[in-house]
Amino acid sequence: MGRSSYRPADLAREHGISTQSVRNYERDGVLPPARRTPSGYRVYTTAHASALRAYLALIPAHGYATSGEIMRAVNAGDMDTALRAIDRSHAQLLRDRETLDAVEVAVGLLTGPPAASRPDRPLAIGGLSRRIGVTSAALRKWERAGVLAPRRSSATGYRLYSADDVRDAELAHLLRRGGYRLDHIATVVRQIRDAAGTEPLAASLDNWRRRLADRGRAMLTAAVRLAEHVSPPDD
Repeated sequence: MGRSSYRPADLAREHGISTQSVRNYERDGVLPPARRTPSGYRVYTTAHASALRAYLALIPAHGYATSGEIMRAVNAGDMDTALRAIDRSHAQLLRDRETLDAVEVAVGLLTGPPAASRPDRPLAIGGLSRRIGVTSAALRKWERAGVLAPRRSSATGYRLYSADDVRDAELAHLLRRGGYRLDHIATVVRQIRDAAGTEPLAASLDNWRRRLADRGRAMLTAAVRLAEHVSPPDD
């Protein structure tokens, strides 16, 4: 049978944090309120110890804000709110993975040899719209966001999309299907255009994938710690 009471220093020592951090976590609601001795000292229990283990495991998985939301909901007995916060975080990780997949495909699309099917003459906006299956209004919106930069015909003032513009529009369409925001797409296109070769960009994407994998593993650990907290084993 484990110990039944802890001082702030005991909890702090286990995790290599300060006793003030433990007090702050209680103040912020991620730990339940502690019992006080007649002299005013805090006395924590096994429930506080497991809550702290759960919270510190949640942080690398879900971030500080979501971890705090989860623990405050758990401490209030509101598991529905806690589980919704976890679900949102898992959904965001999946979306990040899908976005990374799309970006990696896009890197190949942008840095590889030009597609044989790309037009050998500039396209008007209607032609590009039909080619990639988006509306002309969407193409104009992408242009305002900095994703596309077609030149204008000196005779008519109409937009003319070169082979490179078509490539960028195909990339934008791909990333939009992956849920990427237009400002992010514009940044990716700009970074790829400005990259000194493909190696720095490939290394950046590799690091991104490793971070997502680390977060996924942290979610597994956090799930175990939280489950131990909300459903502790019998002593």
